[in-house]
Amino acid sequence: MQEIALAWHWAKGVASPIVGATKSAYLDDAVAALDVNLTDEDIVFLEEPYIPHRIVGAIDHNPPQGVMLLDEKK
Repeated sequence: MQEIALAWHWAKGVASPIVGATKSAYLDDAVAALDVNLTDEDIVFLEEPYIPHRIVGAIDHNPPQGVMLLDEKK
């Protein structure tokens, strides 16, 4: 993901992105990003706004006032 993010920055004209390199592998990823060529379609896809999916599961909303959840620890 870091390679794609840096390649996107370079495609947008950012000359010196901030890279949090706390490990040498992170620097390797940053260098590898120089070899990634993003197409115009790739850039459009990366810039699409994120639309969250509907929550599916036991709790998809806050319970009504006064309802105690069974796994709640006190």
